[in-house]
Amino acid sequence: MSAASPASTRSHQGPTPPAHLGGGVFAELVGQEAVVAQLQSAVGSGAPTHAWLFTGPPGSGRSNAARAFAAALNCPEAGCGDCQSCRLVAAGSHPAVSLVSTENVSYRIEDVRQLITTAQDRPQGYRWRVIVVEDADRMTERATNVLLKAIEEPPPQTVWVLCAPSPADVLVTIRSRCRHVSLRIPPMEAVAELLVQRDGLTAEHARFAARVSQNHIGVARRLATNAEARSRREETVALPVKVRSASQAVVAASKLVSMAQAEAAADSEARLSQEQAALRRSLGLEPEEKVPPKLRAQFKRLEDEAGRRAKRAVTDSLDRTLIDLTAVYRDVLSLKLATGAELVNEHLRSELTELAEVLSPEQALGCLDALNTARVRITQNVPPALAMEALMMQLIPRRHRG
Repeated sequence: MSAASPASTRSHQGPTPPAHLGGGVFAELVGQEAVVAQLQSAVGSGAPTHAWLFTGPPGSGRSNAARAFAAALNCPEAGCGDCQSCRLVAAGSHPAVSLVSTENVSYRIEDVRQLITTAQDRPQGYRWRVIVVEDADRMTERATNVLLKAIEEPPPQTVWVLCAPSPADVLVTIRSRCRHVSLRIPPMEAVAELLVQRDGLTAEHARFAARVSQNHIGVARRLATNAEARSRREETVALPVKVRSASQAVVAASKLVSMAQAEAAADSEARLSQEQAALRRSLGLEPEEKVPPKLRAQFKRLEDEAGRRAKRAVTDSLDRTLIDLTAVYRDVLSLKLATGAELVNEHLRSELTELAEVLSPEQALGCLDALNTARVRITQNVPPALAMEALMMQLIPRRHRG
């Protein structure tokens, strides 16, 4: 378990946000006007509910909404985004706000007990001690039961904010004690406008990034600003058109896993290097100074955490790949059914039209089922190479009659 670091927390500094949102910590919650109004009302009341559950599909911005709420609760101006308190939350270093995530498959009971201890501390000069728990759906039933009493009887100045994909992902005993905030995937136009205003993209590039990311703000930003990420995605979505045999399927599966592993390793190595440098500074060690034996355990702990992160990063990267492939077959199905809707992969319309001529609607649906099965498998300790090979074999087009 780890608190969000400056490197992993999105900054609220930068270009002017869209005019219809105004400034402040809620500026990036595009397409969530009802949610923003609900949270601002709670902040303005001066007596917010002690436990909240933020839900929404990936890309809805539930974690960003939780952070913005935490910042607003402790801001003298209810979330200005510019004061020291707001900047500290954005940097993940606010003394009264804990932004908690896990690099493991699930939260450990020890992690939850540590949170409960933190919740007992007074906010030390701030209005509220806020504990934001990302991926609360990763809590086991035993860990959730440990948390239950703390949520039932919280200290007077503590606010819990749990984040999960849906209410059903959290035990009913927790769900019933939280005020629910439901976020939705923002409209493509709102995401594109944010990218133009905040990141300085052209309207054309912003709309492309918003569309192919399926309105996921974080993914859209990465695709818009990272040429390598765009290249990886284009390689991924081209596979269904190229794979025509078992041997090609095996090669394609290996390539997808290799790309995910390389991306995870690079990210993990960069983060580990930063963490080791920070630890050296805190311990008064020079960059090239040999680590004394009595301090080696601390560095070993960082290396172990990096290894766990890399494993989860591979799973997350493959899941994003499967989401991109899912969009391909939804596009194919849209073409088969002549819906007339804009395709997610509109720039590949001609190639997808050729694929649609090979597949029947039933076969396209079968491919979507196979992709969903693969997404489940990679979260259940099935070796990634095995899961992806099984998937790619099922995606080989088999010409239908009629």
